[in-house]
Amino acid sequence: MDIRQHTVLIAEDSPTQASSLQETLEEKGLRVLHASDGIQALEMTKEHLPDAVILDIEMPGMNGLEVSANLSRERSTKHIPIIMFTSHDSATMVQKGFVLGAVDFIPKDIFAQAVLLETLRQLHILDNSEFANNA
Repeated sequence: MDIRQHTVLIAEDSPTQASSLQETLEEKGLRVLHASDGIQALEMTKEHLPDAVILDIEMPGMNGLEVSANLSRERSTKHIPIIMFTSHDSATMVQKGFVLGAVDFIPKDIFAQAVLLETLRQLHILDNSEFANNA
């Protein structure tokens, strides 16, 4: 059994959203890093090589789509799953996110955190017992 603590990077410019996500993920036993803009997200991902990156699309400095494209091109980061977590919900934006390397696209709504936790479980970043015990 893998006892290593998984790390997730949240790239979110809203302190309220970031804090809420961080609290939820830490309660599930994950180590959480936070970047407040796209440039910082890119730098922190390259430095820490997290198990997954959760990207907002609209961020200062560099948007989430640009960050995703950069990470997908880099040899050291292209294996890291990217989850788009955003208020954008147009089909074009979703398609663009997938083309640029996202493995999932989660709209910010009342179910977003539950969907995010399930996505992390499917990526084996959260294990099934942790998910079932704390759901």
